[in-house]
Amino acid sequence: MIRCIYSPFTDIYFHLAAEEYLLKQGNEDIFMLWQDTPSVVIGKHQRLRSEVDQEWAEREQVHIARRFSGGGAVYHDLGNVNLTFIETTPRLPEFVTYLQRTLDFLNSMGLMATGGERLGIYLNGLKISGSAQCLYKDRVLYHCTLLYDTDLTALHQALNPAPMVDDETLSSVYAVPSVRSEVTNIRRHLSAGTVTDFKEKAFQYFSKSQSVSAFTKEEIEAVNQLREEKYIQKEWIYSCLLYTSPSPRDISGS
Repeated sequence: MIRCIYSPFTDIYFHLAAEEYLLKQGNEDIFMLWQDTPSVVIGKHQRLRSEVDQEWAEREQVHIARRFSGGGAVYHDLGNVNLTFIETTPRLPEFVTYLQRTLDFLNSMGLMATGGERLGIYLNGLKISGSAQCLYKDRVLYHCTLLYDTDLTALHQALNPAPMVDDETLSSVYAVPSVRSEVTNIRRHLSAGTVTDFKEKAFQYFSKSQSVSAFTKEEIEAVNQLREEKYIQKEWIYSCLLYTSPSPRDISGS
């Protein structure tokens, strides 16, 4: 039985903390659907200044966050829907399984979406979803975005940093660059429906015959503590968490 959570919150730092908490502190299989107010999120091993127009984001009050999984930079707003799958697995998971679940949902809505080799999802050759994955002991987390009615002008602005001169002091370490793709909104390919309609259909699809529950009071307290101690801290967001070679524990499809 999978525990399904329809998050009532719209705070990127809370949701990133919730994902880490549910992955590391729990043993339940989880599906979570969530959204955020305008935010740009970079992968654990990315250089912020290489991925984000930081001045624009700060001027427009777009939150800047770093997640604990690998992968590339993404833009969130209330036109974007996020799906998270957390499961216990006795062996190295095949992440394409989670991609296929999302494709099956989109296909059920009449969308002829296809998957890519980096576990992205495309409609007519344009990207509508990116994903990232990570492992913790015998637990796996897979999360993806679904661009439903996102402000694509803001997305392009946020993820369009000014060119910079390479820092020679960092030449011996590795930062994961985002792979740029042309994107589109799912709503353009459906005859009608708001993002709320889309969220409801997605949650109904993934929660069918499963256990639906909200965050408990204790979970909210623990997640908010992790949010305060880690995810809103500049040391976490702005530090270059670089490494000498790609880690097999942080895998990206973004």
